[in-house]
Amino acid sequence: IAFTIQDRPHLAFTSVGYLAPQAVDQDYPGLGPWLGDITHLREIHDRLKPDLIVVGMDERRGQMPVSELLNLRLHGSAIEYAATLYERVMWRVPVAALRPSHLIFASELGPNRYNLMLQRVYSYLIALAGIVLTLPLLAAVWLGVRLSSPGPAIYRQRRVGLHGKVFEVFKFRSMYIDAEARTGAVWAVKNDPRITPLGRWLRKLRLDELPQFFNVLRGEMAIVGPRPERPEFVRVLTEQIPFYGQRHKVKPGITGWAQINHKYGDTVEDTITKLEFDLYYLKNLGLSLDLYVIFHTLK
Repeated sequence: IAFTIQDRPHLAFTSVGYLAPQAVDQDYPGLGPWLGDITHLREIHDRLKPDLIVVGMDERRGQMPVSELLNLRLHGSAIEYAATLYERVMWRVPVAALRPSHLIFASELGPNRYNLMLQRVYSYLIALAGIVLTLPLLAAVWLGVRLSSPGPAIYRQRRVGLHGKVFEVFKFRSMYIDAEARTGAVWAVKNDPRITPLGRWLRKLRLDELPQFFNVLRGEMAIVGPRPERPEFVRVLTEQIPFYGQRHKVKPGITGWAQINHKYGDTVEDTITKLEFDLYYLKNLGLSLDLYVIFHTLK
């Protein structure tokens, strides 16, 4: 969090330092100096008069200065959990610090019905306009795929959608036919030999995703949302990553908040990072955020 605050000066935050039982061994950029033990919280607060106190300790371990924090709170000091500031400055929900109770007692957990209904309307209209405007491009890509390698131009693949329902996503075929006959379902990797020469350009320019406009018209996807994953991967990731199934509470999207904020990755760590962005999107889904994602996708 401290590094992100330092890296994003437009957030207008500066860390004046940290309190802990002892100084950390490493130098963390942006964290500031060690100010002392947590038992001296009130004294240090009165001396520095910070605008915000951020708490990253667990109350159950008996180390958090609860009474001092309560007194400061009653006297008007602003106090936040580190997880709250993490979400505010990093635009992600920290999965590692997330507990079921945080979700159960949250005042707002997911998008409201009005935003979901509005999203259905503008997703349909954008998809319809997208098909009309890109029709010559769709035809050119379709012809190019058919001529460049044997097999159909449109590839159908099973993906997990809203409420865990499996549907077929449409894509322009970028791999050789029967590419997974020997390997089974595996993530694509850099310089994947299964990808055709034309397919590399289609993937680089994201043109292979254009047929998903038809998935939006069918009501299976939205323009913006978490990217749909394959059932084989979902089963494994749900077992390995807490709260992974929550991303299926909204329709999957052609593009998403995770896609414009995180690089493409094929590791579990990348999947966790993208899940943090997806959970943030679930909490903040709305027209303004969707337009922001669409703008940066086009850019």
